[in-house]
Amino acid sequence: MTGKTLGNPTPLRTLSWPDLNSVFEVGADEASAATPVPIHLVGKPAEETLAALSLSEHGQRWLKATGFKANTGEVALLPAADGTLSAVFFGTGSETQADPCGPIEFLAGGLAKALPPGSYAFANLEPEAEARAALAFGLGSYKFQGYRETGDADGNGASEPASATRLHVSTANQAAVMRVTEGVWFARDMINTPASDLGPEEISSAAKRLAERHGAAFTEIVGEDLLKQNFPMVHAVGRASPRAPRLVDVRWKPKNASDDLPKVTLVGKGIAFDTGGLDLKPAAAMLLMKKDMGGSATAIALAHMIMAAELPVALRLLIATAENSVSGNAFRPGDVLKSRLGPTVEVGNTDAEGRLVLADALALADEEAPDYLMSFATLTGAARVALGPDLPAFFSTDDAFADRVLTAGASVADPVWRMPLWKNYDRRLKSTVADMNNISDGPFAGAITAALFLKRFVSNARAFAHIDLYGWRPSPTPLGPKGGEPGSARAVFEALCEELRVL
Repeated sequence: MTGKTLGNPTPLRTLSWPDLNSVFEVGADEASAATPVPIHLVGKPAEETLAALSLSEHGQRWLKATGFKANTGEVALLPAADGTLSAVFFGTGSETQADPCGPIEFLAGGLAKALPPGSYAFANLEPEAEARAALAFGLGSYKFQGYRETGDADGNGASEPASATRLHVSTANQAAVMRVTEGVWFARDMINTPASDLGPEEISSAAKRLAERHGAAFTEIVGEDLLKQNFPMVHAVGRASPRAPRLVDVRWKPKNASDDLPKVTLVGKGIAFDTGGLDLKPAAAMLLMKKDMGGSATAIALAHMIMAAELPVALRLLIATAENSVSGNAFRPGDVLKSRLGPTVEVGNTDAEGRLVLADALALADEEAPDYLMSFATLTGAARVALGPDLPAFFSTDDAFADRVLTAGASVADPVWRMPLWKNYDRRLKSTVADMNNISDGPFAGAITAALFLKRFVSNARAFAHIDLYGWRPSPTPLGPKGGEPGSARAVFEALCEELRVL
């Protein structure tokens, strides 16, 4: 195993930290800055909301003439007498809940690509509502750029100048909006980047860049050293690729913090590309496999939010990253692998590789008995069959924490759905030749048995949670375009903030 990089000698695109100056007016001198155009969120019946705004007669006539009804997503631009834009009215409809979930302000993400160039600010919103609307605007502004010389109608994949449409955010909300938007954008960039430019080494580099940004400690174990340091399953999954597998370890705690902080450990699945191994996927099933590192991207996004907010925790981020390839030394169906924890695992299917690399990483994490141990992975098709692309499957050994995550997800329009760690299915992981199999003995409850497999490598953590996410938005929504999405990162961050009582 050489660890040499496949593909072009010079990458077509390299990851960089998001520059949100094209989206937000941050750090502007409010006294000297140009007055932003106010954006008014208007629900139905429109007459009641508009009456409360005390519009001029000119404004009333204009909205009536243009037929503005405050339908969901409807935009009305009100000109001033000199022809400049004086106000924006955005319809939120008659519902109190945004689709698919969350407060109605999250619909405002649809404004990001609907407004003409200029400076804007949400008007007449309470601070918390403004924060939600501003975050939605930031998430909805995202474009994946760098691989096309000209853009398509939606700007997807376009290498184009930064937008001249910028949102002014109140000083009180700037930091909170920025850190979440940055984390999500960075994770989206990771997931959207093709495997030709994002292998295990580049995933590791992304974690290193995160560590450098926040003054965290970074280490990694690469290639044959994984065997020497007892990560045999990470090595087995990645050994067929010339791009060496890695175990990435990032540690952080706030400056001058005490030693008795709660321990939060995040573990991300970083399979840079998944062919399925010798149990080869069909061609159609490989088309989105650049996103099989979505768990690592989600964990990195969440880690950024935690560190940027300086939550009072001892944070550890572990990423098991490899490429599941096919070659003469690929691990095989029927092979028996020794795990870091000790028990042996029969390989029932080489396409169930994510749980193997996670198991070694979870065993390492569990050795420190963290208070919160969470794994993030694009793990099973069964979770997508059960819940579809919008709802990550959420498993937890702690009912109170699980309830908090579910509530938090609904409050920030980042939903998850709890599924059971049903003990009766654990027997389906039996093997006749090893301590366990990496797949169940039948077609049922695949997401649950995968979570139960991971749980076997956790015994010391106070609370264990596993999130089986899709990592991809199949069609545009107000909160983002089609493409990579670190679903659950915002939900878990909000839950941790609530859990630690720091919001």
